[in-house]
Amino acid sequence: MANPFVHIELNTTDPAKAKAFYGALLDWKLEDMDMGGGMIYTMIGVGEGTGGGMMKHPMPGAPSLWIPYVLVSDVAVSTQKAKDAGGTIIKDVSEVPNMGSFSIIQDPTGGVIGLWQAKAK
Repeated sequence: MANPFVHIELNTTDPAKAKAFYGALLDWKLEDMDMGGGMIYTMIGVGEGTGGGMMKHPMPGAPSLWIPYVLVSDVAVSTQKAKDAGGTIIKDVSEVPNMGSFSIIQDPTGGVIGLWQAKAK
């Protein structure tokens, strides 16, 4: 399948409450990672299938939401392609050190999706 979903991320207003809820509801392995600067990113291990993560929402006042990420071969090209097709760039191309790069876009109907390019090995 071209451009599969590779990561699902919860941007939440209350990470502790979200972790307690999903920890009680689902059989997920939740592992906190210190990203520096006071930022904690919780990896979600699901066993088989697409895993994800959760974090404090980086946009103050914005509601909690899940963002699915799809794999692309060139995140900068795909981000520009989304803009040219009428999409809005919510988060321009940003690097995750030693992992890859991502952007977050919104389609013309309001749907939000992340684009992910893994770091070349």
